[in-house]
Amino acid sequence: MYEDKTLTCKECGNEFVFTAGEQEFYAEKGFVNEPQRCKACRDARKNGARGEREMFEATCERCGGIARVPFRPREDRPVYCSECFAKMKEEA
Repeated sequence: MYEDKTLTCKECGNEFVFTAGEQEFYAEKGFVNEPQRCKACRDARKNGARGEREMFEATCERCGGIARVPFRPREDRPVYCSECFAKMKEEA
């Protein structure tokens, strides 16, 4: 029923394929318009709208190093750097 279509991105001008599977997905969701941007431009647009995430510094409970986290640390909860957090997940 659906066939792959080659479309041109309105952002960068490059061609991209709107696959039969994507067309079927769009139809199931009730979308009537074809995509106007390639995946790279859609992703860049999404990330650009989000803005820079605020990061906070804390002392890692396990190794004592500096941990940068996307939430405001609280005194009653331990904070771990990404390395120690990954090690703890492996151990569990």
